[in-house]
Amino acid sequence: MSELLHSPLHAEHEKLGASFTAFGPWNMPLKYGSELEEHRAVREAAGLFDLSHMGEIWVNGDRAAEFLSYAFISDFTTLPVGKAKYSMIVAEDGGILDDLITYRLGETKFLVVPNASNVDVVWEALNERADGFDVDLKSESRDVAMIAIQGPKAAEILIPLVEDNKQEAVYELPYYAAMTGKVARIYAFICRTGYTGEDGFELIVYNSDAPALWNELLKAGEEYGIKPCGLAARDSLRLEAGMPLYGNELSRDITPVEAGMARAFAKKEGDFVAADALRARAAEGPQQVITALDSEQRRAARHGAEVFVGETKVGTVTSGQPSPTLGHPVALALIDTAASLNPGDAVEVDIRGKRYPFAVTQTPFYKRAD
Repeated sequence: MSELLHSPLHAEHEKLGASFTAFGPWNMPLKYGSELEEHRAVREAAGLFDLSHMGEIWVNGDRAAEFLSYAFISDFTTLPVGKAKYSMIVAEDGGILDDLITYRLGETKFLVVPNASNVDVVWEALNERADGFDVDLKSESRDVAMIAIQGPKAAEILIPLVEDNKQEAVYELPYYAAMTGKVARIYAFICRTGYTGEDGFELIVYNSDAPALWNELLKAGEEYGIKPCGLAARDSLRLEAGMPLYGNELSRDITPVEAGMARAFAKKEGDFVAADALRARAAEGPQQVITALDSEQRRAARHGAEVFVGETKVGTVTSGQPSPTLGHPVALALIDTAASLNPGDAVEVDIRGKRYPFAVTQTPFYKRAD
């Protein structure tokens, strides 16, 4: 087994007393103290995350938009410059290889951000699919870092650090949009995106600049109660927001139709990878769908727990844990459509051999106040 990769912020995490965990090929912070305190900091003030394990793949060329529209399930030809799009890349049979965000930096310039464990898979797939498009592909996944500041105070903390002539533009930057600028005198790609259900920004900088930016953000956020946050808090935050995690809700064994993403290609014209398979699956309708569950009792349903209606197994939990914000368990599950479940319907989840009552609900479990 090869040695785990270290983030360019690894020394900073060690100074802060982080405990680490393997995430894909990376050794990343799990938590710095209490994951519940880190979770609450993001909901109430701000949290700082190291996302340097994520991938960064540049796609350049006159036909870059056409190429991405062929390689992914979404249409990128109409994506405005400065905006981002959530999409998926699938195998020839429609199975999901990864879910990812793509930013359009110019008419012919895009940045693709795949998940840490799927960087190599996405890189190989893009190279295989680039034949005939005359595009230039470049991976900077090991050369750049990503730092996320998330929470209701994120903008208040970040914007004073932005160069004066761009502060207003960053303040007004809409969700799923991006721009370049200097933060704490460091050149950064500034994205208003996140994986927590809160307002916030993701900042992409060169590895050598990451420690200085990390510490400047922590210093600026100290008066607001900012906390460094690890993967444990990131997982509970994204679950409350109803956001899928690759390897749990999304996998090679399900298609975007089951994942609720058929809308991404519903009006798409022309050919793209797995077009026939996905259109046929969409026409048939999914046999399973990702479904939200919650419960008033205290036992949390975990990944792999079986879901029942009466004596009939109808699905399997993909993610589940107690919600720190809501005070009761929440879960996502892959449920058979034949069960015809609707919000409010009762189910039971087998937790260590005993069944507990849950109910079908809707995502997001938690939604921030506008």
